[in-house]
Amino acid sequence: MEVLESGHLSRYGSLDDPGFGHKVYSLEQEFAALCGARHAVATSSGTGSLLISLLALGIGPGDEVLVPGFTYVASIGAIVHTRATPVLVEVDESLTMDPADVRAKITDRTRAIMPVHMLGNPCDMAALRQIADEHGLFIVEDCAQAGGATFRGKRVGTFGEYGVFSLNRYKMMAAGDGGIIVTDDQRLYERAFALHDQGHTPLRDGMKEAGPRSLIGLNFKMNELTGAVALAQTRKLDWMLETLREKKAELKAQLPVIDGMGFRTINDVEGECATLLTLLFDTREQAEAVAAKLGGRTVGSSGWHIYHRMDQIVEHKTSAEDWSPPARFRRAGDLPRTDDILARAVNLSVGVVDSGIGAGFGINFGSTSAEIAEVAQRFAEAVRTA
Repeated sequence: MEVLESGHLSRYGSLDDPGFGHKVYSLEQEFAALCGARHAVATSSGTGSLLISLLALGIGPGDEVLVPGFTYVASIGAIVHTRATPVLVEVDESLTMDPADVRAKITDRTRAIMPVHMLGNPCDMAALRQIADEHGLFIVEDCAQAGGATFRGKRVGTFGEYGVFSLNRYKMMAAGDGGIIVTDDQRLYERAFALHDQGHTPLRDGMKEAGPRSLIGLNFKMNELTGAVALAQTRKLDWMLETLREKKAELKAQLPVIDGMGFRTINDVEGECATLLTLLFDTREQAEAVAAKLGGRTVGSSGWHIYHRMDQIVEHKTSAEDWSPPARFRRAGDLPRTDDILARAVNLSVGVVDSGIGAGFGINFGSTSAEIAEVAQRFAEAVRTA
């Protein structure tokens, strides 16, 4: 309402004008501080933020970027739109990028690694940062599903040259849409800012041009309405994380202990977002039977977060006639370990209810203890009768 009443819908206005609410500017300042980063750039989407980050690093034709085979299509799509080549990497039982396979797939064309903190679980950033440093590679962290998460006490998004966050409906800081880029590097901040706003340098005062422009940019700016919602969400983020972790622990403690069922590896138990509780069964058949009893499906048969289910990638649906994906990820079986793990995985919702990732059953942010107990009981019945 402050934005609407002010009449300033653009992110730009004079900071000396008492009628200008500067929500986007404040979001950038506060989110950077929350992450422990020097700079942030608010954008119109997480996808746009990934593309900006790659372009700002000079990623382009002939380059290879390592990305996990279990991710949202936007991670791969951003690489494709730079005309670089995505090279798919296996995930391990954390359902995040397997550092051993990263190391195995580095070539003399590799320029960057894109870890994806899937389902709120931070990647093993110590191992990935070491590999990147050994080989002189950039890291662009895709933190879309892990806003606020930490690894060994440090916020995700601050281990790489860039960290990228999403604000869409299934994310920690849901604001309808939008994205945020964080970085510690002044030059990379200026390049990202220029790319998101027609080449301008930070920060324009009002709508005056700030030049000379440093490069040919695009337009990925966030507006003040989105900024206002995202700012409010950012200020609640640590409270939301604490609540989710408490509810997940309560649900997990009440689940049955049975042979053939365990939990995915959490790379930092205290630092994960706790938006989902992922179960790993010993066999695909057991996972499928339990998922069916819950009215859902396994992670391996859900949505287009899985490399071989991304029809627009697999079928070369790109505007560039001179680009096509490498043959090695056009079909199921190209990442056998990933295929096996996802086929045995079942997601229970804690804070993210999304059948697209197989999380249509579970609890939510507002669930009471009685409701959590009921869900645990229904799950136990499903396991017993599967």
